[in-house]
Amino acid sequence: MISYLLNKITYSLLTLFGVVTVIFLLFNVLPGDPAQMMLGQNEDSEQLALVKKKYGFDKPISTQYFYYLNDLSPISIHSNSPDDYTHLKDGKYMAFRLFSFGNKTAVLKFPYFRESFTKQGKLVSQVLKETLPNTFVLATASIIIAIILGIFLGIISAQYKDTWVDKLIQILSTLGMSVPSFFSAILFAWFFGFLLHKYTNLEMTGSLYELDDFGEAMHIKWKNLILPAIVLGIRPLAVVIQLMRNSLLEVFNQDYIRTARAKGLSEFQIIRKHAVKNALNPVVTAISGWFASMLAGAVFVEYIFGWNGLGKEIVNALNTLDLPVIMGAVIIIATLFVIINIFVDLIYVWLDPKVKLE
Repeated sequence: MISYLLNKITYSLLTLFGVVTVIFLLFNVLPGDPAQMMLGQNEDSEQLALVKKKYGFDKPISTQYFYYLNDLSPISIHSNSPDDYTHLKDGKYMAFRLFSFGNKTAVLKFPYFRESFTKQGKLVSQVLKETLPNTFVLATASIIIAIILGIFLGIISAQYKDTWVDKLIQILSTLGMSVPSFFSAILFAWFFGFLLHKYTNLEMTGSLYELDDFGEAMHIKWKNLILPAIVLGIRPLAVVIQLMRNSLLEVFNQDYIRTARAKGLSEFQIIRKHAVKNALNPVVTAISGWFASMLAGAVFVEYIFGWNGLGKEIVNALNTLDLPVIMGAVIIIATLFVIINIFVDLIYVWLDPKVKLE
């Protein structure tokens, strides 16, 4: 187990290193000057030179790349000179000094994602801190809906194979997989939030936290979670139904299921005690992948419903070319993918003791 985790962590770090390298090179070959993006219409040659020096934009691309790696690394090296980009300026890092050598200091810190170009020097980490929890709540609610309904409908579909019930569930699941999320979002917002508003009391748009009528305090509006969570959960729900049905049908053909039936166990007991757990492996794989992708793929759903999450923030950052926010969001999403992948492997061992971690 320890050896497996060490290998997995090593591969994960290499993967994240590759992601960081790709996004840095991708966004630094885009046309346009980052310093000009930050200054907007207020630029002049003197201000432009100061901004480039402050953020290291006056250095060669290779030096900027190492600066970026140094900013992201938990253990990093910084200059003691106040004129150097890597100097430990007040408020720039939450750092614990480890040791000094020459004109350099090694520190232990949280990754530094730099500052937003468009939010008046606001740290990207603060932007992510404000938006990621909302997306996590939305993705969690969606995957819970997909798990509960998907497993239940998958069991019903397998139990009544080739009947009208099975065919109806298959048609609905196929429709759910084929309809784009942005179209479903528009349809649900219009139908349930506009046409049936007086019956549902649901709004077309709204986020988890909203100002009260006096504009003085923020309050949680759980009802705003209902429509985006259902829309975001439709496609994984369809996948879970299909996988659960097919996996369960394979399990039903196993010898131990025939033995359980021969012992006189009811279908409910067979499904609950023997079949479901052994049919869950492919479902767990799908759920883990969909949960991670929801954190990245909730862009259109969040934007249409006005949900103030990471997806909506990414759209806004793309519209304004706020590169640090985009890069920070991609790195966070990639990190979550890696963590979830490790967690799923551990779940496999619990579901099936025959699975060995090597």
